[in-house]
Amino acid sequence: MSADMMRAVVQDGFGGPEVLRVQQVPRPVPLPTEVLVRVRAAGINPVDWKTRGGTGMAGVVGEPPFTLGWDVSGVVEEVGFGVTTLKVGDEVYGMPWFPRVANAYAEYVTAPARQFARKPATLDHAHAAAVPLAALTAWQAVVDTAHVQTGRRVLVTAAAGGVGHFAVQFARHLGAHVIATASAARHPWLKELGADETIDYTTTRFEDATADVDVVIDLVGDAHDQTSTRSLKAMRPGGLLVAIPAGVSPELAQAAEAAGVRVTPFLVEPDGAALTTIADLIDAGHVTVEVEETFPLEQAGVAHSRGEAGRTRGKLVLTVTN
Repeated sequence: MSADMMRAVVQDGFGGPEVLRVQQVPRPVPLPTEVLVRVRAAGINPVDWKTRGGTGMAGVVGEPPFTLGWDVSGVVEEVGFGVTTLKVGDEVYGMPWFPRVANAYAEYVTAPARQFARKPATLDHAHAAAVPLAALTAWQAVVDTAHVQTGRRVLVTAAAGGVGHFAVQFARHLGAHVIATASAARHPWLKELGADETIDYTTTRFEDATADVDVVIDLVGDAHDQTSTRSLKAMRPGGLLVAIPAGVSPELAQAAEAAGVRVTPFLVEPDGAALTTIADLIDAGHVTVEVEETFPLEQAGVAHSRGEAGRTRGKLVLTVTN
């Protein structure tokens, strides 16, 4: 392979996991203020397979062909003019360009230097790649949007997933009383992460098992058994529902107003500064990262099938050899 080419997972049309194929594509060149990162691992998120199928961020990224992926951990290979925060050889991680195409399922990516941060020193690249999108979603929801403080009661739905396991840890670190929904098998692990209460959603309606919640970080949405709307019943007046998967429908907004509860849609943004803070928390031992399974780049379709099957504990990650 020539030096100006690289391997990347490309899809030529929307569809199932079978549309993901490794191809030779031109290697990107960093523009001023950008860095070229040699990818060592790329995290997989639900938005990836949703976009692959034509939903998710498909309306933003446009028609195929394109390369999926936003989670990156790797090494700075080249810096563009004007970059002062990073240098060649730095190990970095980030969630560049989201929701625009970032091309993370590839051997190299380019993006603005300040959308990256130095990766946690205590993590290998596979675990670091599991962090950015999920952890930034949790951080921006818990810290920047809900302003969680000591003593607040915080309910996290789908708490055992990628975003959920970070949300539990961030809320607990801030001194909140954390209530987590997950299947019973995940409860001991979630208690280790800091959950004060756990509710088995397969046997119990969470709104019947808890009350007076100040903040709900809803990672399920109304498309699945009206989870967002049901959460209103568990909340105190004036509480805040952060509806992440599908936003706020007119019906949900109306129900929240009737219940005297605030509700807001949410979408994560690139944030290198927050990733630096998160890396410090990880290196200090306050936050742990769960990777259930890794796959080589060539098995991106297999990894998507695994993720879409549900019940993943933490994250799935693609590893890249180059």
